[in-house]
Amino acid sequence: MTMTDTAPAIVPDFGDEDEVDRKLVIICSKGNLDMAYPGLVLANAALGEGIETHLFFTFWGLDMILKSRMHDLQFTPVGNTAMHMPVGDSRIPQFLTALPGMQGMSTKMMKKQIADLGVPEVPDMLEQIVAAGGHLWACRMSVDMMKVSEDDMYDGVEAVINATDFMDKSAGGQLLFI
Repeated sequence: MTMTDTAPAIVPDFGDEDEVDRKLVIICSKGNLDMAYPGLVLANAALGEGIETHLFFTFWGLDMILKSRMHDLQFTPVGNTAMHMPVGDSRIPQFLTALPGMQGMSTKMMKKQIADLGVPEVPDMLEQIVAAGGHLWACRMSVDMMKVSEDDMYDGVEAVINATDFMDKSAGGQLLFI
């Protein structure tokens, strides 16, 4: 069989692209700087497309919405084999990532790269999400476990909800776990 004799490509049918009533639910489970942005960027993109959007903050993801921590999320290079230098394509050897000061340096480097792209900081992204109609929820078990209260949270958080409430809110939604 030659390249010209191959069967036509099979293109999957994902349904009507003009579909209405779409819902995106993002579970934010990590409070690292590099794990905060994927959920926030996707939420902003979904809201820009008119998609109902919910973010559920659980475990260390609560750091993203705690007033005392949201301005100081860190990036840790330890175990991140994909981390590379800001110039070129060279990677940082893993044995160097555990050295004192590497987390601070890496965090500063990542924040600068994000700022250079014109991407807002985490609190500003949360503000944009809420202003665009996005919904922010905190996990009851995580809140209790970490001994924080609603007063400790970003004002745009609608409520602290339990797993059953989350099931109701996420019903019929596309779910992403970050």
